Amino acid sequence: MADEIASNQSSSGIKFGTDGWRAIIADQFTFDNVARVAQAYAEYLLEQQGKKAVVGYDTRFMAGKFARRAAEVLAANGLEVHLSRSYVPTPVLSFAVKHLQADGGVMITASHNPPEYLGFKIKGPYGGSATPDIVAAVEARLGQPPRTGSGTIHPLDVRKAYYDFLVSKLDMEALRAYEGVMYHDSLGGAGAGWLAGFIKHTGLKLDLREIHAVPDPMFYGVCPEPIPQNQFTIMTVLKAEQDPTFAVINDGDADRIGAVLAGGSNFNSHQIFAVLLKHLHSKGLKGRVVKTFSTSQIVDKLAHRLGLELVVTPIGFKYITDEMLKGGVLIGGEESGGIGVAGHIPERDGLLNALLLLESVVRTGKSLGQQFAEIEAEVGFRHAYDRIDLQLPSMEHIQAAMARVQTPETIAGQQVRGTEHLDGTKWLFGEAGWLLFRASGTEPVLRIYCEAPDDKTVKAVLAEARRLVGA
Repeated sequence: MADEIASNQSSSGIKFGTDGWRAIIADQFTFDNVARVAQAYAEYLLEQQGKKAVVGYDTRFMAGKFARRAAEVLAANGLEVHLSRSYVPTPVLSFAVKHLQADGGVMITASHNPPEYLGFKIKGPYGGSATPDIVAAVEARLGQPPRTGSGTIHPLDVRKAYYDFLVSKLDMEALRAYEGVMYHDSLGGAGAGWLAGFIKHTGLKLDLREIHAVPDPMFYGVCPEPIPQNQFTIMTVLKAEQDPTFAVINDGDADRIGAVLAGGSNFNSHQIFAVLLKHLHSKGLKGRVVKTFSTSQIVDKLAHRLGLELVVTPIGFKYITDEMLKGGVLIGGEESGGIGVAGHIPERDGLLNALLLLESVVRTGKSLGQQFAEIEAEVGFRHAYDRIDLQLPSMEHIQAAMARVQTPETIAGQQVRGTEHLDGTKWLFGEAGWLLFRASGTEPVLRIYCEAPDDKTVKAVLAEARRLVGA
């Protein structure tokens, strides 16, 4: 990803990363550059005989106006364009592409990035992240001046259709009988109000309690990523709750999910993945299990125990999308909390996954924590995990740090038994876990991930890793 970050600092300022092009608002993310990308995408769609596109946006500064500019360029190229009336979660925009039988879509969002960023996500006609081939084709067409002229832009509102689609994927009989409590923290992002709207639409008796439900482009002072350092408020609220009550947290565009258990403890993305995997299998569903390189070994072990094929991809949901488009995938997920499931569009959906977690609690009568403890016992593996993100001064510092970790060594008492380089550099501790070093694809950050049998070991390994890279 080093070349990508370097390119983002170049004069062109436009380079697609793991899921779209992202940049700082008013620096490189400008109306002119958005128009340039929209023109390149329009040319790609027209060359594919495309006729229709949908455009949506999140709750960030000026997102609606940037979306309008992208829609204008697409319309000026003769495409039939549908622009969201208001902010929408990314999975809803992806659903709209498929629902309207459009040839593609644009989502103006920077997902989990800091508030000063915005981005341009491209969606394929199947209703999911653009494949690497589509992205490369759009990048190759950058440089042409945006077309101008009139074109009709239709208002887009698929809320009811999306809710009805969710109903078709859930055990509504079980959910309608449940009168418990669940919290939803949207962090002020595009998921705000969407779960509450579903509860109202379906008449569920669930007591859904919303946190940070009013859209906020500053995301209430945190990065809109559902990880522990951004969950202080919801963790504090959950300290007073009892099982099986839990909270779900979405990122800025609601395609990712995090969770907090009663008592205030974090329930991480790996645990969510494992619970959803077992839950879907318990409903009689089967298929391949797809995970990214930075996801827990417990997923491997559970897939093996359930007799399901496992596929490991580089980091980035577009690689999972590639697998889902081949067919036969039960579930695909990544460490960052993006999870796609069978029977849905090939896309992460933090809203559907929240409802599936609730469904697992209702159908089993067990809390999320109890369900995961059973999985650990079943596969004979104890999971502890954490990640640190190091903001380094420059790309040169990241390159120097990555050079230091190419030759593995014993770290915090853990013997390195092998290495893998599918995406970054991973040190393998055998059955005792792993340590991964990887440069971010969207900002000058070095991410260090660790899984081990207990929290104490994870903490020690990450502390040594931090010193090793000179941070």
